[in-house]
Amino acid sequence: MIPGFGQQSRCPDSKNRRRTSKSAKDLQRGYKTAMTDGQLSFGPFVLDLAANALLRQGVPVPLGYRALLLLKVLAATPGEVVSKATLMDIGWPGTVVEEGNLSVQIANLRRVLGPRDDGNEWIVNVPRLGYRLTALASTATLAVRRGTDPSELGPSIVVLPFTSLSDDPEQAFFADGLSEDIITRLTRLRWLFVISRNSSFSYKGRSVQPGQVGRELHVRYVLEGSVRRSGSHLRITSQLSDATRDIQVWAANYDVELNEFFALQDQISDAVIGAIEPRLYVAEHERFKSQPPDSLDAWGFVMKAMPHVWTWGAPDEIGSAQVLLGKAIEIDPKYPRANSLLAWTYAAQVQLGLAHSDPTLERAVAMAEDAIQHAPDDPITHLAAGYAYMVGRRTNAALAALHEAIDLNPSLALAHMILGSTYGYAAMHADGLHHLALAERMSPRDFSQAGIYATQATCHFVAGRYEEAIVLGWRAVQLRPHFGTAWRTLSAASGMARELDRGKQALSHAKRLHPDLTLDWVRAFHPIAHGPSMELYLQGLIAVGLT
Repeated sequence: MIPGFGQQSRCPDSKNRRRTSKSAKDLQRGYKTAMTDGQLSFGPFVLDLAANALLRQGVPVPLGYRALLLLKVLAATPGEVVSKATLMDIGWPGTVVEEGNLSVQIANLRRVLGPRDDGNEWIVNVPRLGYRLTALASTATLAVRRGTDPSELGPSIVVLPFTSLSDDPEQAFFADGLSEDIITRLTRLRWLFVISRNSSFSYKGRSVQPGQVGRELHVRYVLEGSVRRSGSHLRITSQLSDATRDIQVWAANYDVELNEFFALQDQISDAVIGAIEPRLYVAEHERFKSQPPDSLDAWGFVMKAMPHVWTWGAPDEIGSAQVLLGKAIEIDPKYPRANSLLAWTYAAQVQLGLAHSDPTLERAVAMAEDAIQHAPDDPITHLAAGYAYMVGRRTNAALAALHEAIDLNPSLALAHMILGSTYGYAAMHADGLHHLALAERMSPRDFSQAGIYATQATCHFVAGRYEEAIVLGWRAVQLRPHFGTAWRTLSAASGMARELDRGKQALSHAKRLHPDLTLDWVRAFHPIAHGPSMELYLQGLIAVGLT
């Protein structure tokens, strides 16, 4: 069962429905009266109600919106049993869903929380009655936890772009690729919060101190280094700093040949994890090892393509990425990362109206699904498939793929963003905004912030909050003037808000980027999968002159 997207089959009688709804309201009232500071603490966790976030030692824990709602309910009555009916009323208000959805969300919560120190679960199943959360800390403890010292931050890291010291600027991709692959390996560890690639690469070419980076990104550890290539020889230096104390905790130099490059990535990752948390590393170190590609040359073309993939709509950037990824696939036809990223670019072209929708989208889906077959443990393969499914309005398939990507890599900001978009297009705006907030925390300096703004605008649009959608859509196009999706949403929201002059200007930009944009195209190919929301979207576009 896909979290938050179950079948409508739970049908209690009306008397029970009224009784459980009252209980739900009582619990919701309980948060507001019992918690003056908006936080609840248990074990290493803090549930911040104002921020709608669960923290472990000050570091956000990726948690789905429905799971967070259920945790709030359980935390409001520590040690007391909350009935299944009440949990379902609060987790899925106004919706009739299968009880299996509740079981899925409780299982997700248990997996995220892990066991208590005594080996028991935080959430206890009380047969035939419901669930309860073990007692929480006192409010006095909470007041202390609110001001946690930075040195007490949990395991969290940013991998800065390694500096290329090679004379040939064309060899810079080796340094970028090393950083990319180390990030990929580290993010496979559930207990480690890893800042996304896009935010870490915002520091590329800048001279910054680890302490500054740690404060700006709110992480404890900073990994940095350099790469020098001379012929087939590589000299790599790396160092790990505790940014909260401005001290170096590990450093190493490596002299290797090109054929040892992929093995070296594992060595560096091993050393970093061992320095951060050796006990957890011993238990889980095999999880983050990746299968290297068959060809270093194919890997190189993928690394060169990466900066062009996440640009949110520039046709020339998408074209550059496709050329480079095509070269990688010529060398290694079954290379999963190359195929999945190429599938992503095809789906992006369809969403932006830059390619014929049906054949291009079919190709994207086929490539992404094939990549999953060859690399089922690579979260990027599931991310690409989820994006292609979303563009094709295959909501259930998209949600399943994107949740799988997040399960494999909880810190994958892009997966949270596309998941938020999928929920938004399905008119589940609260779920969407929740995952977008997680994406922002994981990638606070993301150069593709426009994608988050545009997706937030979509969520507000389907919620009927057109003014908020206009503000966010405008932010998106200011950052990325070539972002056709954002211009379309800005047009529709302006039409529904009766800001017709702004809407007409936005529509002219949308049509400049997508000359074939018509009402028929929107009906046939726009990713909105919720019928009533689609009709409102069309009304907004009609109001500003689209035919």
